[in-house]
Order: sequence, then C-alpha cells, then structure tokens
Amino acid sequence: MSTARPPENFRPKKKWGQHFLYDPYHLGQIASAADLSAQDVVLEIGAGTGSLTQELLARAGQVIAVEIDPTLADHLRRTFFDIEPGRLCVVEGDVLSLDPADLVDQHAGLDVPYKVVANLPYYITSPVIRHLLEARRPPEIMVLTVQEEVAQRMCAQPPEMSVLAVSVQFYGEPRIVHRIPRGAFRPVPQVDSAVVRVDVHARPRVEVPDQELFFRVVKAGFSRRRKQLRNALAGGLGISRTLAAHLLQNAGIDPHRRAETLYLEEWARLTWVVYRHVQTEEHLSNTS
Repeated sequence: MSTARPPENFRPKKKWGQHFLYDPYHLGQIASAADLSAQDVVLEIGAGTGSLTQELLARAGQVIAVEIDPTLADHLRRTFFDIEPGRLCVVEGDVLSLDPADLVDQHAGLDVPYKVVANLPYYITSPVIRHLLEARRPPEIMVLTVQEEVAQRMCAQPPEMSVLAVSVQFYGEPRIVHRIPRGAFRPVPQVDSAVVRVDVHARPRVEVPDQELFFRVVKAGFSRRRKQLRNALAGGLGISRTLAAHLLQNAGIDPHRRAETLYLEEWARLTWVVYRHVQTEEHLSNTS
C-alpha cells in the first residue's frame, strides 16, 4: 500500500468532493499512463494526501502539486519534506484561478513542456478540462481520473457526441486507459471512475476562423437536446429557423439531423458558413 496517509483526525470535505485513492495498483496505472521520465515536469491537480504524488515523484523529474485544501497542502509539505529541493513544489490554491503555464514558468522554467495528471472532483471536471485545454500553453498530455460516465462522454463518437466530446476532441485525442471501481476510494463515491489520457495536439484538429465562434455554434447546436439542428441552432443563435436551415444546407448538413450525430469536421464547416454570413451582414451594414 502507499505510505501516503491523511493527517491525523482529518475528515474529507464534501464541498471539495474529496475521495482518496491508496491502492498501489491503480495509482501505478495512472502514473504509467503519462509515460513519465526523469526529464518530465508534471502538474498534479488535486494532490490530496499525496498517494499519487508519491508515484509521480518516483517517475518524473519534477512535480508541481496543486491542492485547494490548506490542511492537505501543509500535510504534503510535511510528508515530502525530505524530497530533493525543487523536485516538488506544493501550490495551495484553486486551479481554476491559476494559469497552468504560469505555474510551470514559475517553478520549472519559461516555456518548459509539461504534463498534467489529476484525480478530478466530479463537480468541476468539465471546467478544469476546458481551463487546461484553453490555457495559453496547454499540456502535452493529460491523464485524468474522472467519473466513468464522463470518460465515456469525452471519448464518444457520433451519434453520441456532446459539447464535452467536441471540446476535448477539438484540442486532443482522448482514450480510456484504465478503470477504477468505486470501492478503491475512501470515502467510497457513488460511481465508478475511469482514467482518460488526452494527447493534446499542437494545433486544433480542425481549422476554424474563430475558436470562440466555433464553440458558440456548437453550444447553440446542443442547446436543445434531441431537437433537430435547425431548431436548436435557431434558438441558440437567436436567428430564424429558415436562416438556420439555410446555413446548415450551405455547410452540407441536413437541417433535420441532431447535434449528437455531427462529426468535428462538420461543426468546423458550419462555423465557416456562419462566419462568412456574419462577415457579409457586417459588410452590408457598414456600406448601407
């Protein structure tokens, strides 16, 4: 078993979704999934009691451990007090309020590549994933322990797509590499977990004119679940159904399809069509 343990009389806090993993087999699988070497810098999110931190330190050159709980952050510093200086940096704070690239720049050096390994609380999984992928310098690889249902959504293909699937696959290639039963955690959560590895692309998988517009179009398409795209797009973008159908047809997409059936390339084509329509409308407005 891992030697990392919680502080004496420590009680997990529900507000932070604290569930701790101590089983060495599962911890080893998570760490191995990141393909770590002595040259790697790892940003660990939600270091908790340090059981995974211990595994990462055994494989990587440097670990930057982010922990929101002040008690556990102090516990990490005391637990790993004898680690070679500079190999472990414990950062107390909320990762959503921290710039991942800034953390690496500050503790590992400017523009150093890094990998992320995280056991994410279920309630902030999507915001953290988006925060990492949209960082000014995203990680090369992310290895994330998440709710199994979320892992399946991240890796889904048409006709089971979602905003999360499109968002993750726009930036990288996700795949489930390991599964962890709920009984392996303390306290025991209500669901099983899975480990997802995301290999982040140097550039998005599809070319779009404007990433903000791309995600606005995607969210509009999914804004009315199980509705035909022309209806969902009209409601989400605040346009008429006639115009929505026209835009979809120009992108080579049947207006009667549903958002979960579209491939990433189709969302990109639709974004280009919407972009050109907006540019034309603005041009007409400026010349009138």
